[in-house]
Amino acid sequence: MNLFRLAGDMTHLLSIVVLLLKIHTIKNCAGISLKTQELYALVFVARYLDLFTDFVSLYNFVMKIIFLSTSMTIVWYMRRHKLVRRTYDKEQDTFRHYFLVLPCLLLALVIHKKFTFLEVAWTFSIYLEAVAIFPQLVLLQRTRNIDNLTGNYVFLLGAYRALYIVNWAYRYMTEKHYVQWIPWISGAVQTALYADFFYYYIHSWKNNVKLHLPA
Repeated sequence: MNLFRLAGDMTHLLSIVVLLLKIHTIKNCAGISLKTQELYALVFVARYLDLFTDFVSLYNFVMKIIFLSTSMTIVWYMRRHKLVRRTYDKEQDTFRHYFLVLPCLLLALVIHKKFTFLEVAWTFSIYLEAVAIFPQLVLLQRTRNIDNLTGNYVFLLGAYRALYIVNWAYRYMTEKHYVQWIPWISGAVQTALYADFFYYYIHSWKNNVKLHLPA
């Protein structure tokens, strides 16, 4: 594992810590899209179906457990915890996220590396992760004023994917025959979705003002 991959994993983990800090400690999920969190839970379930069949390393195993358990915990908090549920922006978080699932599944059935159940499920998770942030970005666009923890959470998610792209570029230059078109293209699409948010996040940070997205 290279430094860029490790930095990407730690940034991803930090984004979840920031979100759990907001939800568990403050008992507030305002500005957080339940639709996006449900999509991420589905992403991790589909991706880690091999959890108990293919052991890569202790690090890999532990990270899979963490991402699975935390994604389901976040969904549980937003759906079932009385105090947290009250702060959920249900009226604003109306993006029909299930419209993203079927196209990603169909695409995985058509474009994959190998036609096996686990491989198609893994490919589906890659496609779905690329667009899972979309309901969250739509919610932020509607609410416009964004608190610091929510802004930091979304920024860290985008930074994680950007670091993975650097990781792929590094591996392409240092490893023979390393080609992964499906993650590369999906990752590029996912990072592009964050471009507008990155611009306003950095602008607010540089000018020390509250993050605000234009209508």
